Amino acid sequence: MSFNLNNSIAILGRTPDVLRTLLSGLSHEWTHHNEGGDSWSPFDVIGHLIDGDETDWMARLRIILGQGFNRKFEPFDRFRHLQTNKGKSLEELLARFSELRAKNLADLKALNLNDGHLRLTGEHPEFGTVTLEQLLATWVVHDLDHLAQISRVMGKQYRKAVGPWEQYLSVLHR
Repeated sequence: MSFNLNNSIAILGRTPDVLRTLLSGLSHEWTHHNEGGDSWSPFDVIGHLIDGDETDWMARLRIILGQGFNRKFEPFDRFRHLQTNKGKSLEELLARFSELRAKNLADLKALNLNDGHLRLTGEHPEFGTVTLEQLLATWVVHDLDHLAQISRVMGKQYRKAVGPWEQYLSVLHR
């Protein structure tokens, strides 16, 4: 599938509702357990998504559209949310994410981007030159990646409980 802004907005707009439907009202066991070590729980993932919506995606989009002298993106602290969300509830995070995403998508739609805009470039601190289209496509896939991560983490909570069916459940082997 080729990149399409409207298709992208359709996915980005659904992510908060998918997460709220999946996670709201669940026990701490479902929402705060991870895969061990430094892995993230569903709660942590929501915090990470909030951080991206607050500090990354739209900020980088504005840098690209500004086409100023310095088009370098600030490095993104992928772990900042682990500190900033301490003491908050999952319901608070889900509400905050919904608000942020709605605002960001309203701002994105108001830009009336065209193919020329999508070809504009910025400088990623690790990858070098990237296009606005690549940034927006990455935002979509980033959401989908974290939805899959949440499903995997939750599925693994029942790894032993499924007994012999484990061999058929690929989510338990990633």
